[in-house]
Amino acid sequence: MAKHIGVFVTGGIAAYKVPLLVRALIKQGNEVRVAMTPAAANFVTPQTLATVSKAAVLTDAAEFAAPEHVAHVALAHWMDQAIVVPATANTIAKLAFGLADNVVTTTLLAFAGQKLLVPAMNDQMWQNAQTQANIRHLQAAGWQVLPPATGFLAEGYAGVGRMPEPDAIALFSALAPQQAYLAGQKIVITAGGTRERIDPVRYLTNDSSGKMGTALANAAAAAGAEVELITTAQQLTLPQVKVTAVQTASEMATAVQSRFEAADIVLMAAAVADYRPAAPADHKLKKQGAAGLTIDLVQNPDILAQLGNAKTHQFVVGFAAETNDLLANAQTKLTKKHADLLIANPVGSGLGFNADNNTVTLLWPNAAPEPLPTASKIALAQTIWQKIAQVRA
Repeated sequence: MAKHIGVFVTGGIAAYKVPLLVRALIKQGNEVRVAMTPAAANFVTPQTLATVSKAAVLTDAAEFAAPEHVAHVALAHWMDQAIVVPATANTIAKLAFGLADNVVTTTLLAFAGQKLLVPAMNDQMWQNAQTQANIRHLQAAGWQVLPPATGFLAEGYAGVGRMPEPDAIALFSALAPQQAYLAGQKIVITAGGTRERIDPVRYLTNDSSGKMGTALANAAAAAGAEVELITTAQQLTLPQVKVTAVQTASEMATAVQSRFEAADIVLMAAAVADYRPAAPADHKLKKQGAAGLTIDLVQNPDILAQLGNAKTHQFVVGFAAETNDLLANAQTKLTKKHADLLIANPVGSGLGFNADNNTVTLLWPNAAPEPLPTASKIALAQTIWQKIAQVRA
């Protein structure tokens, strides 16, 4: 849903990326207005931000340019969501203690809506006990924090404190709920299609892109959960999603099982290969001539069934991608695998795999199928987690 978003820029070097964030937010259909501290203008100009946002930028110098209204209060009334980016340690400290000494902090003090904080600073400043105490204080006051990424810092070395990329911030803006309703939940999610080696250059796989599983991981993380994503795909993830890369069904099974005991929810969105070559070659196989090539296959472990049979306190969710008899096949799978929820989706003819949109039906034990309207995978991910949270409440 399109929002009125205020982007508040403070004086960190990462401010040079904010024009790309503004553009990404606008591409999502939002209206964006920008306010900035005097220090922020050392890294990105008001003219640049005014050009990309198509709106005048609010600065200390321009606050009283239109005397018919109080500019910072007018902006606070206009916004649905505020994003402070890059949030420096100095501004975080001011916000934690309620200071209002520039147009950014004054506007935020007057704003009662959803507030998102995107810290970016040196790793030692981020890990400082006072900074962390300020972050906890803001979270307790309702702020939602997108943690910094680990990567190359302005100081010339790698560490935690780097501002997440603009696309990740825009994704967080779109996904962040009004309340962190999954806070405290430990969630394991699988995504992508597994790859089973025939030889060093060939493998058996499927068309799964990992988009649905990754969307579910990002939506859960934005809602406050501690998320581990076990995936074969390379998709955009929020910094707080812990990603484990795997290739084969066996590797995925090992990764899931090692995390199963500590998990509250396990969601198997990956398209796991049913079979693998019995004896993968250690060299590239050559053409066999007219006789052709025969590959013996053996069955892979059924990860979902193993989890369904072994669960104690865990809530286990599976996916069923089908080309025909969707609900009948999915209902059989729900019962056979002892899942707590089975999400059925048709594939083929532009549906399911590799698409940005999806059509799913939720199957709960002893309940009528619950179809969800066709929507983007991100929107469906949010709806699915809300449904699960309601059932588990």
